[in-house]
Amino acid sequence: MNLGYTIIYVPDVLASVEFFEKAFGFKRRFVHESGYGELETGATVLAFASHELGRANLPGGYVLASQSELPLGMEIALVTEDVAAAHAKAIAAGAASIGEPAQKPWGQTVSYVRCPDGTLVELCSHVAA
Repeated sequence: MNLGYTIIYVPDVLASVEFFEKAFGFKRRFVHESGYGELETGATVLAFASHELGRANLPGGYVLASQSELPLGMEIALVTEDVAAAHAKAIAAGAASIGEPAQKPWGQTVSYVRCPDGTLVELCSHVAA
């Protein structure tokens, strides 16, 4: 088994795809008018699906990150060589800063941003050897 997709349910698929392109430099894989889109992010595909598809897939309901006052208890971690620059670029693209870049005891630099669609993103360096 392997992790193939991370799918985030959002209010506007195209807006989320465009934000991730602008803020993090990902390339669009495709966007479908049914309310689904994917980005090229490496081995695991990052995808967005509309809340309409979310309600169809999860008829019992779910918490909408875009409407939650606090970030959900999950994150996407994006690894970069320059956390501070990536953090600044995400803020300039419209993300909210949740945690400024900081050094962790294990040698990793991390920061946190919340995207306009409510997604929590950790920007991090590789863990020091």
